[in-house]
Amino acid sequence: MRKSSILFLFIFLLVLTVKGQVTLLNDSAKIKIMMKGLFQARYSYGTNKDVDLNGLHHTDGKAVYNDFDLKRVRLQFSSHISDRTEVFILINLADFKSDPKNKVLENAYITYRLNSYLNFKMGQFRPAFGLEDMYPADITKSLDYSNQYTIFGNNGWQSFQAGGSIYGALKTLIPVSYEFSVTNGNNRNQIMDSDNGKHFSSRIELGLQKSMNIKLGLNGGLARVYKKSIFATGVDLTAKIPIIKKWTLEIETEAKQGNNHVLYYGIDTAKLEGSISTYQMRGIYFLPNLRYAINYHRLSSLEFSCRYEYFDKDFKHFSNPRQTYTPMVSAEFLKAYSARIQLGVTIDRYKKNVPATTDYNNNLFILQVQSRL
Repeated sequence: MRKSSILFLFIFLLVLTVKGQVTLLNDSAKIKIMMKGLFQARYSYGTNKDVDLNGLHHTDGKAVYNDFDLKRVRLQFSSHISDRTEVFILINLADFKSDPKNKVLENAYITYRLNSYLNFKMGQFRPAFGLEDMYPADITKSLDYSNQYTIFGNNGWQSFQAGGSIYGALKTLIPVSYEFSVTNGNNRNQIMDSDNGKHFSSRIELGLQKSMNIKLGLNGGLARVYKKSIFATGVDLTAKIPIIKKWTLEIETEAKQGNNHVLYYGIDTAKLEGSISTYQMRGIYFLPNLRYAINYHRLSSLEFSCRYEYFDKDFKHFSNPRQTYTPMVSAEFLKAYSARIQLGVTIDRYKKNVPATTDYNNNLFILQVQSRL
């Protein structure tokens, strides 16, 4: 067994022996370490027997199209080491089911709070570059993050990156929050940056209307990757609209566009058509979520959502847009998704099916259960 596996197993067993919080006695002060957890498991069943659970089409009929899986087994540690400084660590033990290299450790960063207007962060974290960066996976209104979140994350703009940021909020006539980040842009748990270029990204969020909680997010970024300039930009909008007693409609929508440098550098140079600036991706999704606050015994709410996504990873050369529909029903138990059961289906439709690739139509039914500890 790898030394890293033994280390994390030891941490996991240690956590199981304690509840709530641990108080460590230092030379001059007591440091409180708060611990939280998330368990998320699912059963998946694909209706196309030639497409596996990763969306890859098989021409030999050997696709694995149904499976029980641990999606996330997370442990989060946080500690206020002073009235202004806090440290966060997040690990996902479910990553041990495959090669844990460049996985397992998700968040590991320190924050320093100067005031509500100016704060600092450094380490490995999710830079704010979109709506989906603003909340954890266990409270998403769909089965998982969107397709564009995954691809923009692979390109260094979202998901877990190493770097630093400044952020804060301004209480003006229109409330404003912001974050400016500088990251390596080559994803999590790397030995070092892959080159000397950095990803510079920013997000500004405006509170446009209070009663319906309407917020507008503006995102933009510039970077240098192997001495070539790239960009990404996006806009998002959220609203929470009360309908009648116990019924609420929550709406999320987001659009992004930027260079797909991962695709560009993955193509044989003899087959490249044009410069990196012409290799661009774009996407949009719309997610309405109807929530009924039932509050019956331990059942807190029922939710009904259907996310629509449109994403094209190379719309200027080999355009083959992917449209994904994700209808879902969710039952929330206790409060704040402490326990949750989700049942839904991801329906993928491509403009053109490409055999032996992930560009292939499929329907994937998912039953997911989760518990927040």
